[in-house]
Amino acid sequence: MSPVDFKRASAGKDPSRWMRLRVALLGGLFLCGLGAVFARAVYLQVGQRDRLRSMAQDQYVRAVEIPSKRGDIFDRNGVALAQSVDVDSIWIDPSMLTDGTKSFLPKAARQLAKALHLDAADLTEKLSRAKRFAWVKRQVRPDEVAAVKALGLPGLGFTKEPKRFYPQRELAAQVVGMVGTDGKGLEGLELAFDDELSGQSEKLASLRDARGRKLLVQGDGDSTERVGASVTLTLDRQIQYVTEKALTHAVEETRALSGMAVVLDPHTGALLALANAPRFNPNNPAHSAQFAVRDRAALDAYEPGSTFKAFVVAGALEDHAIRLDQTFDTEGGAWRIGRRTIHDSHKHGDLTAQQILQVSSNIGAAKIANVLGRDRLVKWFHAFGFGEKTGLSLPGEGKGSIPYPKSDIRLATQAFGQGLTATAVQLAAGYGAIANGGVLMRPYLVDQVKDPDGVVLLKNAPTEVRQVISAQTSRRLISMLETVVEKEGTAVRAHMDDYRVAGKTGTAQKVDPLGHGYSDKLIASFIGMVPAESPRLVILVVLDEPKTDHYGGTVAAPAFKQIATFALPYLGVTPSKPIAPAPLVAAKGPLRLKAKLPEPAPEPEVAAITDDSGAEENDEVADGRVKVPNLSGTVGREAVTRLLSMALEPRLLGSGRVISQTPAAGARVEKGAKVTLELAAQP
Repeated sequence: MSPVDFKRASAGKDPSRWMRLRVALLGGLFLCGLGAVFARAVYLQVGQRDRLRSMAQDQYVRAVEIPSKRGDIFDRNGVALAQSVDVDSIWIDPSMLTDGTKSFLPKAARQLAKALHLDAADLTEKLSRAKRFAWVKRQVRPDEVAAVKALGLPGLGFTKEPKRFYPQRELAAQVVGMVGTDGKGLEGLELAFDDELSGQSEKLASLRDARGRKLLVQGDGDSTERVGASVTLTLDRQIQYVTEKALTHAVEETRALSGMAVVLDPHTGALLALANAPRFNPNNPAHSAQFAVRDRAALDAYEPGSTFKAFVVAGALEDHAIRLDQTFDTEGGAWRIGRRTIHDSHKHGDLTAQQILQVSSNIGAAKIANVLGRDRLVKWFHAFGFGEKTGLSLPGEGKGSIPYPKSDIRLATQAFGQGLTATAVQLAAGYGAIANGGVLMRPYLVDQVKDPDGVVLLKNAPTEVRQVISAQTSRRLISMLETVVEKEGTAVRAHMDDYRVAGKTGTAQKVDPLGHGYSDKLIASFIGMVPAESPRLVILVVLDEPKTDHYGGTVAAPAFKQIATFALPYLGVTPSKPIAPAPLVAAKGPLRLKAKLPEPAPEPEVAAITDDSGAEENDEVADGRVKVPNLSGTVGREAVTRLLSMALEPRLLGSGRVISQTPAAGARVEKGAKVTLELAAQP
């Protein structure tokens, strides 16, 4: 076709038709593309929204779970025994430890380990296993924080965590217990009341930049929702301190394996002290033996020995099975029962029940139990609370064992506290019933539990369990037990000049764990009620395997006396006997104490407690002599505390507030001199 013919053919068609077709095709293609983009956007924004949002947040937000701030634990007077303080914890994003395509994680781990005193290999392995989050070290010191920040490593994070702190250190450590790094209770009351002490954990979101540096922490680390309830105990810090000091001294002096001590208010059942030796520091538990962490006074049962003779006599008197003037032949110190022979430490003849307790005759106690009978003996042991838990709310609390004595020899040995077990708290509560007119009170350790809003979650009060023996039998038994500390008794070293003491010694053989029967290892104890005419305290001291001597009256009684010497004046208890005023200067030198009084407990580490009420002048001590303070108008407890702090021995007459004192205020006396205070109730 010629060019002329082609032009003619083309002129016969509309050129815009092909243009519109091309535009339509191109527009359709664009619409399809936009539709696909829209569909993809809908799929991502709706179908994959949660997944993508999580991925995006993971790029710039790191959620860290912060444990709650545990509630405080206080003694009966509000002194903190356990508190929580905020400290720094260090975490890291291991994925940030790269330089382009090369990881420098091992090098960073070595640097961190050196700064934080960690094992480099262990830290490297831990960081290698983690992807985006790993704790480097929790609850670190300020100097360690500064050392880590100086490294300038990417991906590091610092957050505040509450750390448990025990300002009284070893004081009541076994009772209070301790917590782990995660803030969970491990021992003692920290474990028993873990749910109440713990608040609600919270996750805090930390915003980061592209290099992993923290920009902002979202959330309030001090929110009230994350604060646990507080626990107030019945323990008295001062009495607890003196009890622990006396017990520790007794353990060290006798080279005993361990020791336990209990101070109980028999009228309420409140435990004023619960001590164990050796002690440990819960702020640094790694340096303490596991044996020292356990609260053995409340948890462990042991064979109490002759201290159980008082319950045998109590049951026999109450059932009228014996008479006060009735005598029992103690067989000259050896009595054969079947193939066994029981012995006394000394030879005796005919003894009354009082004399049996006074000289602690095993044979005499066995013969009283024989008169009482098996069923009634077991009944009376259970009546005094043995064989069942006391309900202290402590995990693993022992309840002891009172097996039925099927044989005559079992009946005899149970009469002097062998072949059965009890805890130290049970024994103190049993003697508390004797001291309280025959009424057994439930011993308790926790006074109340209160949440941060002031709502009381738990409140304990004195609880009467049962009337075990009559008040008349109680008085008779206490009178018998007073002879134990007199000249012919087994606990002369428990005798006190100003207070009447009633008590009982105990020496028990320990079971041989590798064989049958008993070993040559012993447990020595003394339990006393003071003052005997109206007992205010029951004090028990137990020494496990003393080496210097094995008699409770020799090794345990002095610790009892040391505790009572401080506690009775501290509580404002009136002496049992009249006291002659102490002269300012004695004829042969100044009047001195026969035994050094225990010092009051030291003040907490966190804050010093000051009392300026007695600081009238700054010359209270000069040339070794002490200026007697003016105590007029002060309450008995305050007056005692001030005198003891100045190394003066208080002697109280009456109760209430001080109305007169001898020597007079301002007089100069030697350290250790007696200061007699007359007290009276004032309107």
